[in-house]
Amino acid sequence: MQRPDFEKISALLEENREKFSAFRSLLLAYNEKFNLTAVTEERDVLYKHFIDSLAGEALFPKGASVAEVGSGAGFPSVPLMLVRDDLTFSLFESTGKKCEFLRAVIREFGLRAQVFCLRAEEAAKHDHRERYDVCCARAVARLDTLAEYCLPFVRKGGLFLAYKGADDERACAEHAVSVLGGTWKEAVSYDLPEGYGRRTLVAVKKERPTPACYPRGRGAERKDPL
Repeated sequence: MQRPDFEKISALLEENREKFSAFRSLLLAYNEKFNLTAVTEERDVLYKHFIDSLAGEALFPKGASVAEVGSGAGFPSVPLMLVRDDLTFSLFESTGKKCEFLRAVIREFGLRAQVFCLRAEEAAKHDHRERYDVCCARAVARLDTLAEYCLPFVRKGGLFLAYKGADDERACAEHAVSVLGGTWKEAVSYDLPEGYGRRTLVAVKKERPTPACYPRGRGAERKDPL
């Protein structure tokens, strides 16, 4: 996996400057009511949210159907959709106020997305199980826990993409990934521009169906990771 092409990302942001400016304004307006993010300064939003979200853009196949777990304020999903109108997202978020914000963003920009006010472990048990080309998540949980949330959404041959911080968590998640039907594909660590911190992108390929007992639910994914 190559490191993110920040020149390309800068070009995408410039090409879509008006949309990203409008998204930031909407984010800040709703943030006053809903406390969506602690990151509000324009430069911080640019690097910590927009550029960080687009760092994985090249990993999403053309025309992919994508599930996002723990969408929160819409990262990485919204920046990705603002530059990639070929992607279709299902956004899974359990907090009602955040779902309200995400629906407002979808209406404002005409995005190809639906919001499901559900916990991931509930959604992945039923209608959304093994339906998606990609499942992604950013800053949601430790990688072993996150694998149990995300891999059940992914069809055989699809990808689980995790946006992580500086630490390489693959060792702690090796057993979970194997049990859940995945195998390591690629991982890359990189530094955001202007000293905004080290990040890691992890890609897991879904090779086998996830056993029906996963995700376990009732908080077991966090309390007792695989």
